[in-house]
Amino acid sequence: MASDVPMSPELEQVDGEIQDIFRALQNGFQKMDKIKDSSRQSKQLEDLTAKMRECKRLIKEFDRILKDEEKKNTPDVNKQLNDKKQFMIKELNSYVTLRKTYQSSLGNKRIELFDTGNDQVADETPVQMASEMSNQELISTGRKQMDQTDQAIERSKMVVAQTVEVGAQTAATLSQQTEQMKRIGNELDSVHFSLKKASQMVKEIGRQVATDKCIMAFLFLIVCGVIAIIVVKIVNPHNKNIRDIPGLAPPAMNRKLLSVDAFGGL
Repeated sequence: MASDVPMSPELEQVDGEIQDIFRALQNGFQKMDKIKDSSRQSKQLEDLTAKMRECKRLIKEFDRILKDEEKKNTPDVNKQLNDKKQFMIKELNSYVTLRKTYQSSLGNKRIELFDTGNDQVADETPVQMASEMSNQELISTGRKQMDQTDQAIERSKMVVAQTVEVGAQTAATLSQQTEQMKRIGNELDSVHFSLKKASQMVKEIGRQVATDKCIMAFLFLIVCGVIAIIVVKIVNPHNKNIRDIPGLAPPAMNRKLLSVDAFGGL
């Protein structure tokens, strides 16, 4: 659209704000394809929708000022300003179509841009645009929208494929972790059984050691008693209070030798 259309300062200000929003919308939709996270894409789409609502309000304001100044301008200027308004409406609707394409690919709830009241800009735009476009332009616009829809479908297929892949990886990881937990449980059972068996063996060894110690102590006492009796018998052989030890010969008695004289008397 020509930029040398004569406009009042008020119209120039509104037109400048509308052009700023169009630039922001263009940059915003270019960033949509670079954002991979669906939640961030939804947030970006909401921001762009808010800008489109503001742009719609400014176009209505532009139309109101244009009608107020219609009597002051020449018919040629009014025609140029009306053409500029129609061009802005056409550009806004192209972003609305693009928003719907992204919105359908994300599967979000439809966000209404235009209300259902008496909105001359929104209601009259499709009829005016279709009447002003040639058959070739209509075909080109239809093909463009079909291409955008195909791109949205491809993005949806990619998201579904990625989701299926992540699900398969998660299932495989869970299966491996389940098997690992089973092996750990079996190993714990084996360790518990080994500890129980070792504890029983330690108890048995302890009982055997205690029994052996008792037997050795008893034998030691017997040996000490025998030795003590032997010593006492040797030291005091005439002590009648000490009984002879079985198998041990009593001490030798003092014997008198017979003299030769005794045999001579015989």
